Amino acid sequence: MDNIKGYVEHIVFRNEENGYTVFNLKNDDGEVTCVGKLHFVEEGGLMELTGEYTTHKLYGLQLKVETSKICEPEDLMSIERYLGSGAIKGIGAALAGKIVKKFKEDTFRIIEEEPERLAEIKGISERKAREISAQVEEKRDMRQAMLYLQKYGISTTLAAKIYQHYGQSVYRVIEENPYQLADHVSGVGFKTADEIAGRVGIHADSDYRIRSGIFYTLLQSVNDGHVYLGQETLLRRAGELLGVEIYDIEKYLMDLAIEKKVVMKRASDGMRVYSSHYYYMEMNVAKMLYDLNVDYNTEEGRMKDRLLAIEKEAGLCLDEMQRTAVLEALKHGIMVLTGGPGTGKTTTINAMIHFFEREGADFRLAAPTGRAAKRMTEATGYEAQTIHRLLEVNGNPEEDSVNGFQRNEENPLETDVIIIDEVSMVDLPLMSALLRAVIPGTRLILVGDCNQLPSVGPGSVLKDIISSEFCPVVKLEKIFRQAGESDIIVNAHKINRGEEVLLDNKSRDFFFLKRQDANAVISVVITLIQKKLPKYVDASPFDIQVLTPMRKGLLGVERLNGILQEYLNPPDREKKEKEVGDRLFREGDKVMQIKNNYQLEWEISTRYGMTIDKGMGIFNGDMGIIKEINTYEEMVIVEYDEQRRVKYPYSLLEELELAYAITIHKSQGSEYPAVVIPLLQGSRQLYHRNLLYTAVTRARRCVTLVGSDRVFQEMICNANEQKRNTSLAERIRELE
Repeated sequence: MDNIKGYVEHIVFRNEENGYTVFNLKNDDGEVTCVGKLHFVEEGGLMELTGEYTTHKLYGLQLKVETSKICEPEDLMSIERYLGSGAIKGIGAALAGKIVKKFKEDTFRIIEEEPERLAEIKGISERKAREISAQVEEKRDMRQAMLYLQKYGISTTLAAKIYQHYGQSVYRVIEENPYQLADHVSGVGFKTADEIAGRVGIHADSDYRIRSGIFYTLLQSVNDGHVYLGQETLLRRAGELLGVEIYDIEKYLMDLAIEKKVVMKRASDGMRVYSSHYYYMEMNVAKMLYDLNVDYNTEEGRMKDRLLAIEKEAGLCLDEMQRTAVLEALKHGIMVLTGGPGTGKTTTINAMIHFFEREGADFRLAAPTGRAAKRMTEATGYEAQTIHRLLEVNGNPEEDSVNGFQRNEENPLETDVIIIDEVSMVDLPLMSALLRAVIPGTRLILVGDCNQLPSVGPGSVLKDIISSEFCPVVKLEKIFRQAGESDIIVNAHKINRGEEVLLDNKSRDFFFLKRQDANAVISVVITLIQKKLPKYVDASPFDIQVLTPMRKGLLGVERLNGILQEYLNPPDREKKEKEVGDRLFREGDKVMQIKNNYQLEWEISTRYGMTIDKGMGIFNGDMGIIKEINTYEEMVIVEYDEQRRVKYPYSLLEELELAYAITIHKSQGSEYPAVVIPLLQGSRQLYHRNLLYTAVTRARRCVTLVGSDRVFQEMICNANEQKRNTSLAERIRELE
């Protein structure tokens, strides 16, 4: 790593959004081109940089900047260069030379304390002198604040954000309560604030620290799907995080409640602690669901006759439960249709669509992910959208903001019926956003398999709605004859019921290859994807998905992706690469977006480059292929479903990961021609029946499990999935 110090001679290019900058730095050794992310840089400024020299094939030698530090001008040349750089409007190089020649080392003091003396120089009026002084003071304040923040190990990028938010109050905030940063500044979490607090000298048992740690612990539980934590659990987890004994948690919780950060609610299982955000979100979702549940006056006999006629015309053959589902959808403002694979949910949805269409009703179809929406379109013949596109995501939402989507209570969806598929994947924030855009009088039909894993985000929406019993729920259980010919479907239902599955490999679409060693398992997985399965299911190796229960370990996502990348997309002189932390991306790699990003813009273009469609938003679980890595522009282009192309600046590559193998959780709502599931011993808490059921039901034509048959049978017997702390069902029942 090289270290250089010099003046910013010229800024060649700057992207204000991500801070990417190309600039020339000059010192006694000459001039060097520097490239990197700098959120604060100005021409004439003195900077100290660390980085590595690289040679660009077009632009020659460059310093790739890793860290940057702002320095105060140190000598007369530095002062003159800074003033004449253009950083101060109204001062050019010639005028800067005159000012420094007259006032020498006293230049900055004169400008700040006696600005009227600048008028002694020809070409500077008193008014211009005051303007120069104001500019220098403003820039000095920011520069000093940046230098001050750097003392505490805060990067230039983060320091710029902090100063932008607090201005001159930054000194008081850092010295009194740096934990405020976690609440107010994007990119600062509790751990960063805690590191700063430690450097400032704030004690480990400080009230600020304990209160902030408790709130951070509560918010972290949301990542596990919880809407609240029991007080005792919160006390234990926060104590472990902070490394201190918390003696009076009620006092800290009361302070947080006064600040309106938490809500405490006593229940039969003890005191529950919610973050206010999710408490009120859950209450609002309950109220909106309840308000939608209106009954419609329908002549049941006439409806049955019309349904039979539609069945005949459309060539549909419904059983009694399916007919009941259609009639319940006609009679009520909200209803739930649930059932496992092969039980006829799609046929039932089609019957509903035909009926509503015959009645002249407008309807909209949607699902949580692009893949699920595409499957819905293929199954019904009508366009289905993602819920985000249905709600017209506007590019800059907060989790529960009416500004997140153009469709909301002020601009509701104008339709008679909305059918949402794969509702088991819908978390509390997305359900909240959807319901805000649905007005009473619109029928809402929720379709999903309640035995699938719950949503990645917080809540357990589908299960809670079903258990509340406030609206009709129709559960389809009969496996239809054609579906019954698939061992994938038959075995999925056996797994769900906790029954033994025969592993004799006489099936056409369900196989188990027994191996007891992780490396042997991986060897079989590679052979299956490269040689065996593509021909068997008529798909490319990239369409075959490896699903694994865990991220870490010998058969975890992280290790598997590194190995599979080497076999499925090996290094090639023609393929550019980019390292991000411990990950390596290569042109041609299969990747996944791992968080919702509403601001990313996608485009669909013709082969000649003409844009034919564009929109905003790439979402958690979307999968695509890296088409190009542009090392000069520091940009990666990823192509998603429907040829949607997205440009990722290097700064956003942390939102991508390799996707040759993904966790079973991340596969929800997707379907693949074939799935391969490596399975050796793991945590009993994680290796449960629902996980196995979800993995098996992701396959359309072939499931192959590789590993221990004993672990497979143990998972079937383990019905203890992790319970989520949610209270939506209770909130709904309270309204009745």
